[in-house]
Amino acid sequence: MMTIETLEDLYRQACEIELQAFKPGNVSVHADGHDMTVDDFRVSAKVSAPHISNPNYSLGEKIYYAIKATRDKVGCNTNLGIVLLCAPLLQAAFLRKPNSTLRQALHEVLNNTSVDDADWVFKAIVLASPGGLGQSSEQDVSERPAVNLTEAMRIAADKDRIALQYCSDYKDIFDFGVLRYNSRLTRWADANWAAVAVYVGLLSLYPDSHIERKYGDRFTLSVASKMAMVNQALQDSDNPDQIEPLLRRIDAEFKSEGINPGTTADLTVATILTVFLEDQISNSSC
Repeated sequence: MMTIETLEDLYRQACEIELQAFKPGNVSVHADGHDMTVDDFRVSAKVSAPHISNPNYSLGEKIYYAIKATRDKVGCNTNLGIVLLCAPLLQAAFLRKPNSTLRQALHEVLNNTSVDDADWVFKAIVLASPGGLGQSSEQDVSERPAVNLTEAMRIAADKDRIALQYCSDYKDIFDFGVLRYNSRLTRWADANWAAVAVYVGLLSLYPDSHIERKYGDRFTLSVASKMAMVNQALQDSDNPDQIEPLLRRIDAEFKSEGINPGTTADLTVATILTVFLEDQISNSSC
């Protein structure tokens, strides 16, 4: 069993590496944007860490109190997607049985969510007020849920890639993100560029839920095309620093249009955290 201190530390580290990664259209140390700064995200990681790792909280309470602490401190939605994705991973790492994998433990966490978990998460979503959030005819977040959290996520999975992770055992993370991160880390020995490779790879393959909530499919093809170009440049490069001018140009283009691939950035944080947790599990079993 991992200590609470270890879980908090790994969560904060994952958030920091994602901020160090140059992610076109998103906030990083290379460029602020969308009326948010790097400091907003660093403060959010710091104040949410004790709540998202608290073993005395249910999964839903972890998410709610992490978002409440963030909202109280920075006054805007910096990390709803991050918290939604990372809370089950941290709970799985804490509850994992000997000889079971992180993914197996996560499956147990996701298969045992409750209606109360859904209620806490609905309250967190309303509190965070994410951009583009509308009403739904089924399990609207402004009302008391009638299903457990995983079922509520299943209802939203066709239009929200974070919700999709809850009913696919984090398929995007384990079957793509982690593999991409580890292979690029081995190749370049640079965690920040490995994170960029995850972000770019995901965004070249899948529409970003945050963008589509705001704009529909208006930018879907152009974003995927630009990220496919960056992805190819990364594939061809033994020194990814050389593509920074390309990233700066696309970052400026995206931000001039108000394009923020926030969901993809959230998936990148969750990927990094998963890598850290799996490494910790592997090292502890040696």
